[in-house]
Amino acid sequence: MREAFEAPTALENAYILQQLGDLRGRTVLDVGAGLCESSVYFALQGAKVTATDLSKGMLDKGQDLAAAHGVSIETVHSAAEDLARTGRQFDVIYAANLLHHLEDKDRFLQAIHQLLKPGGIFCSWDPIRYNPLIFLYRRLATKVRTPDENPLGVADLRRIQKYIPNARPSFFWLTSLSLFLKYFLIDRVHPNADRYWKRIFRETPETLKWWMPFRKLDSILTRLPGLGWLGWNIVVIGRTNPDHHES
Repeated sequence: MREAFEAPTALENAYILQQLGDLRGRTVLDVGAGLCESSVYFALQGAKVTATDLSKGMLDKGQDLAAAHGVSIETVHSAAEDLARTGRQFDVIYAANLLHHLEDKDRFLQAIHQLLKPGGIFCSWDPIRYNPLIFLYRRLATKVRTPDENPLGVADLRRIQKYIPNARPSFFWLTSLSLFLKYFLIDRVHPNADRYWKRIFRETPETLKWWMPFRKLDSILTRLPGLGWLGWNIVVIGRTNPDHHES
């Protein structure tokens, strides 16, 4: 659980945590929470967490995980697109690897706009569709992917900005995708045999000494105009205006 936020390869979540700052006492909605690992992590940071998912069974396991770590979370069994009917508002809404699964993104984003408190923060991260290496990986990893995946593109960012105008993207994993090449060419691990996106969290600073310069290089390259879209993942963070519910 902690690895997804604290591992050397947890680039997206580390950035999100940096942007969110102190979570103590803040209300957090974790959308598409799955087994609620992120929800429990936020609760351990002192947040008041509500986790939602389409699977009630996953949420039940999330409650067990929370109890095992000595924290409590609220769970709501709901599709992401139907969250507006809850009628509640949150300081932070977190959606990890969710948007690229949704058919009706506009309905979801409209709900997010309604659920955010004035000055609230929306943060999401998802895969991008343009990297040729990731395209090949998706073609090979047929047994560990779901058929509804549709990685994000430029039009999807514009869609988010329609509802949260100041939402801004950050990009991750460009030359650092050399780690995927290592798994395939040197370690001889087929993408169907082990999920690379989970395998990365088992790495340690010792095993990644060769990789760290690529991570540092990416911090420069992904800021160049247009080049970030060739990465693996996009993080989008936006804050609503203090008076946005008055309009």
